[in-house]
Amino acid sequence: MNKIVNHLPTKDLQALDAAHHMHPFTENAELAKKGVKIITAADGVMLTDSDGNQILDGMAGLWCVNIGYGRKELADVAYAQMQQLPYYNTFFQTSHVPAISLSAKLAEISPEGFNHTFFATGGSEANDTNIRMVRHYWAAKDKPNKKTIISRINGYHGSTMGGASLGGMKGMHAQGGLPIANITYIGQPDWYNEAGDLSPLEFGLLRAKELEEKIHELGEENVAAFIAEPVQGAGGVIVPPESYWPEIQRICDEYDILLIADEVICGFGRTGHWFGTDYYGIRPHIMTIAKGLSSGYAPIGGSMVCDEVASVINSAGDFAHGYTYGGHPVGAAVALENLRIIQEENLIEKAASDTMPYLAEKWHDLSNHPLIGEANMVGFMGSLVMTPDKSSRAKFAADVGTVGLIARGHSFGNGLIMRHVGDRMIISPPITISRSEIDTLINLASKSLDETLADIKDQGLYK
Repeated sequence: MNKIVNHLPTKDLQALDAAHHMHPFTENAELAKKGVKIITAADGVMLTDSDGNQILDGMAGLWCVNIGYGRKELADVAYAQMQQLPYYNTFFQTSHVPAISLSAKLAEISPEGFNHTFFATGGSEANDTNIRMVRHYWAAKDKPNKKTIISRINGYHGSTMGGASLGGMKGMHAQGGLPIANITYIGQPDWYNEAGDLSPLEFGLLRAKELEEKIHELGEENVAAFIAEPVQGAGGVIVPPESYWPEIQRICDEYDILLIADEVICGFGRTGHWFGTDYYGIRPHIMTIAKGLSSGYAPIGGSMVCDEVASVINSAGDFAHGYTYGGHPVGAAVALENLRIIQEENLIEKAASDTMPYLAEKWHDLSNHPLIGEANMVGFMGSLVMTPDKSSRAKFAADVGTVGLIARGHSFGNGLIMRHVGDRMIISPPITISRSEIDTLINLASKSLDETLADIKDQGLYK
């Protein structure tokens, strides 16, 4: 049996990577000069690199390793499924037990009225499905002009043509002829950076009402859906004010447009509930799922569809859409085992009652650091907004992201993976992280902020 092992020195592995591997969201030429960090093993919340260094993974991979690394049970079910049925599709009037069982389990744990799932291999694909599905839905209801989907500036919904178009990130739109037609945007509920003198409640209502204004501008008869993450993850852990989601829900209900909750990051325990939808009391028509569905152990995603929408789609003839690996039997089996572990070990309940409030307290204490203007935390999604002046919420005298990149470098150097989004530092650890590991995370984060502050003072950026 061929087994992939780290049999080469780090520099040789880096050279091979630079010669053959194109990385996502990366300036590859620059990375080739620097050399990648090569991860060779993981257990719990800790990673090991090719030089034997231990790194605390404060991002759970890409927001996804909810149950932590090293759960042998998931490897065992993947092996067993590969032996029994390594692959089959669900096209052409066929199905298989893992996809059937997973769709039933998802109906069990999801909000009331969600009894149907259309599978994909990740969140980007699932959001492409959502574009097709909501337009097909309205056409089947004899409203073919309802095509436009409203999203948010700085929202993230994947990097396919459809997913990147749904997202409102200008840097992504600058490449590849994006966005595609009939997708438009409203402002994000980022109180810290965009509210001015408004209170959080005032600003939340203001940003929510932009949806109503956009519907009036486009005409209700032309608007198919509104899509948003309960908490904006990749946008910088933007936590909406309390007034925001109730007003969004009112508008969607009043103007008869579908609400899509992108749960790719928030779902499967990250907010202390099964879904961000539960946390905020949202009543969506479609939920996009991926990442924590399998804790990243196998690629799988999907669109959970409410009964009313599913009924229309299922009664409208062929839905000419699907993926070769949608509902892959190995991915579905791994996801089922992942959900079993979360459920039977009460991981969400334990985290919500113990480690989540513990981390929130420690995280918010970091707002006392002279570099931090605001600390946000929902469940295990946290952000620190860096500023040279807390009172005015000022920006640095450098391009946005300059200080964030410095802080990320110190964090990595100290053995902690934090991500930077602009000049925000964000975390999203596995929901299995312990109190002692939280203490380590906070200590390393604080040390990294101290080193960043010293650096930017030397560079004249802290003023």
